Amino acid sequence: MIQNITDGENWLTGEKTVESPVQLIWAAGLMALAIALSAWQRLGMEWNLALATGRTILQLLVVGYVLAAVFEFKNPVLVLVWIAVMTAVATIVARNRISQKIPNLIPLVAGSILTGTLLTLLYTNVLVFQPPTWYEPQYVIPLAGIVLGNAMNAAAIAGERLVSTLNSSRLEIETHLSLGATPQQTVTNYRRDAIKAGLIPTINTMMVVGLVTLPGIMTGQLLSGVPPIVATSYQMVIMFMLAFATLVTTLLVTSGICRLHFNQAAQLTLW
Repeated sequence: MIQNITDGENWLTGEKTVESPVQLIWAAGLMALAIALSAWQRLGMEWNLALATGRTILQLLVVGYVLAAVFEFKNPVLVLVWIAVMTAVATIVARNRISQKIPNLIPLVAGSILTGTLLTLLYTNVLVFQPPTWYEPQYVIPLAGIVLGNAMNAAAIAGERLVSTLNSSRLEIETHLSLGATPQQTVTNYRRDAIKAGLIPTINTMMVVGLVTLPGIMTGQLLSGVPPIVATSYQMVIMFMLAFATLVTTLLVTSGICRLHFNQAAQLTLW
């Protein structure tokens, strides 16, 4: 079992922290500089940058206070509600990226993302982290957020790729169907390519992790005083979790999309 994160020296009380309003104001100065540069170069991005800055501050402040309450009470209902909210948001974002015309796509995307996430969390909670309780907020909420975010992106990329390919390959698909091929046989290559596309970001990140960039969770731990070897151990687990979750999610979402594109008579239906 990986060393408990709370055993790391200065995990919550490290010397290098960003807590005072003055520090945050100085940090926000970077966005002020970005807005000034945009205005100087006449990019027309000033409003977007300002809006993004405001939303970042507001959303993270709200999330911070809500999570503080969840962590304090350690109530399984609150943990499950939080995960449900994150799943709902991830589902809507992924569905909008894939298509807003395909019926029954929301339950398909939600089920795919949630299945990939829950299987991953179940495995790591039982065999890796082994928290005192299955709903331990310290583990479940951060890990669920990381996995859900990546599963959402993978589902959106794979789903959008598959729908686009099916819509542009109507003649080829119908030709194969007329020659006796089953719907599954006609879309096998398209589905495989879509799954690969959904996994590319995760695989690329795994290929260069620690060499080109330090992932966010590892950087946060290092800044808070966690020993580097502990931080890298946790990052390894995170990367393995993301690879498994994104693969399961893309497998499920592409399989469902293929089914939605054929009727009971095995005829192609485009949306």
